[in-house]
Amino acid sequence: MPSGLTRQQQTGSLHFLTFSCYRRQPLLASPRSRDLLELALEQSRIRYGFFVAGYVAMPEHVHLLISEPEHGTLASAVQAMKQSVSRKLVGDREHFWQVRYYDFNVWTPEKRIEKLKYIHRNPVKRGLGERPEDWAWSSFRHYVTGEVGAVKIESPRSAWCRGQVAAGLRASAEPNLCVTKMPRPTFGRTGHPT
Repeated sequence: MPSGLTRQQQTGSLHFLTFSCYRRQPLLASPRSRDLLELALEQSRIRYGFFVAGYVAMPEHVHLLISEPEHGTLASAVQAMKQSVSRKLVGDREHFWQVRYYDFNVWTPEKRIEKLKYIHRNPVKRGLGERPEDWAWSSFRHYVTGEVGAVKIESPRSAWCRGQVAAGLRASAEPNLCVTKMPRPTFGRTGHPT
């Protein structure tokens, strides 16, 4: 680990992670490669027992907002996800990912919202769409519409749905069944849910 870099794990906090393709090359530029990344994230989520609060797959990097895993370490969960993608996409390249990843502990609800906004606005900032919902490879649509995607998202919406099921008001915990009855989010000037 580089000097000065300390990872605070097993603290119960969320982690804002960033990892990049080798030398920031756009190795996730194709929809197929980003679909494989989402599949690997979901498989890693299930295997290691962490929840995903937010994510975005960009052409040359990935941002995640996740909990600590119940099984194994955060590093092993990230490594498994990266290896799953690189095995399928490495092709004639020697490397697919940069070795390390950036890890920032998210201690407060305010910082959680800040990181989610950063994640969801990243494609717009990079010119990949005019609005966050234009980029399919992120958790934004879940937050706005409750859309069920390739990655299960833990959010106030999914918690509300589970509460409805627990109270016997819904027969299924399937998030898309809760969308029509869930109070719709309000939007700020930027179009991001508040």
